[in-house]
Amino acid sequence: MVKEVATTLLPTEFGIFQTTVFQEENGREHLALTLGNLRDNPPGDRPLLTRVHSQCLTGETFLSLKCDCRWQLHAALKQISKIGSGCLIYLQEEGRGIGLTNKIKAYKLQEKGLDTVEANHALGLKADYRDYRVAAAILRHFGVSRIRLLTNNPDKIARLGRLGISVTEQIPLETEPNQVNRQYLQTKKEALGHLFSLF
Repeated sequence: MVKEVATTLLPTEFGIFQTTVFQEENGREHLALTLGNLRDNPPGDRPLLTRVHSQCLTGETFLSLKCDCRWQLHAALKQISKIGSGCLIYLQEEGRGIGLTNKIKAYKLQEKGLDTVEANHALGLKADYRDYRVAAAILRHFGVSRIRLLTNNPDKIARLGRLGISVTEQIPLETEPNQVNRQYLQTKKEALGHLFSLF
């Protein structure tokens, strides 16, 4: 499904990560930023701290206030760096898999009062196209089958489980909402089942 095509050390504000590019048969590329020993630890040891993160150009590059993606990305890298071991899988799945063009179209509909799920549906799209097969394949490439997952999304845990990745612990990544993204986060909780304690 995916093959490793390049790897290097990448110095970041959060530490130096081994950064590996994986390529699907269709040419789509994804990244894994890793730190420390990734192989499954012996029984009784803690499973690998992992974040499966979907690309968000608007939030991570242009610092959009409409989502919490950038904050989650940085928080995950900080936590991995703090313990000295972990994996962040960065998937090319803009807008929960709908792509950049449709994401911007959905943003336009949100200006008219639709929430993030309603906007997708108005475009004839599902709320979420991600299935995490690539993430599971990357973890298996590294010899990992048990993880502690940094996520607020129970569906991600369930889907990884069905793909043979055992999630032994769910670790939330929460941020205080701002005036722009409050409805977005509320919709993720109510319509998509994400776990937030701040609402």
